[in-house]
Amino acid sequence: MMIVVLASDEQWNELTASRQDINWQRVENAASFKQYEDADAFFCLDENEITGPLSSVTKPVIINAVISTLGELNLSSNIYRINGWAGFLNRGVWEIAGVVNEEIEAVFRLLNIKINFVKDEPGFISARVIAMIINEAYFALEDEVSSKAEIDTAMKLGTNYPLGPFEWVDKIGQQNILSLLQKLYLTDSRYKPSGFLIKETAANN
Repeated sequence: MMIVVLASDEQWNELTASRQDINWQRVENAASFKQYEDADAFFCLDENEITGPLSSVTKPVIINAVISTLGELNLSSNIYRINGWAGFLNRGVWEIAGVVNEEIEAVFRLLNIKINFVKDEPGFISARVIAMIINEAYFALEDEVSSKAEIDTAMKLGTNYPLGPFEWVDKIGQQNILSLLQKLYLTDSRYKPSGFLIKETAANN
C-alpha cells in the first residue's frame, strides 16, 4: 500500500514510526498529490492546505481539521477529518468524521489503527475534553489555586493522565486550544476561554 503524506516533521514521525511496513511517500505541498495517482490514500496534515488542490483527488484523503468541519469546508465525500494535533497520531484509536465505506476502513485496517466514526462537529470528542481541562487549569491559575507545575503534577497523580494540562497545551499549542474554545463558545457558554489563556496566547504570538 502506498500512502502519500503532507506533514510537519513531528506529525510525520508520529504517523510513520510504528507503521514501517507501509510505502510512505512524503510531499511538500498538497499540489504534489496529483503526481501519485496510484496511491491508495493521502494524508494532508497541514491545516493551511486542506482545501483547493484536494478537489482533484479521488482516493481517500485524510485531513487534519480539528476545528473546521467537513460541512463548513464543503469538501467531497472522499475526504475525512481527523485530529492531527501533536500527540494524537501515534495512538491506536482515532476519531474520524466522514462517510463510512469499505475503502476507508481497509486503509485503516492496514495501518493497524482502529477508527471510531463520530459526528462532523468542531473538536471531535477527545480534543473538546482536553481543551476543557486545559481551560479549567487556566481558571485555577487565574484564581491563584496553585502553580502550573503543581497543577500538572496533581492531575497526573490524581487522574493518571499521561500529561498535565499545561504540558498538553505546550505540546498542542496555545493557539490551537484557544481557537477551538472560541469556536465552541459561539454555541455553548461552557467553553468560554480563560482570560489568562487569552492573554498568554496573545503574548506568545
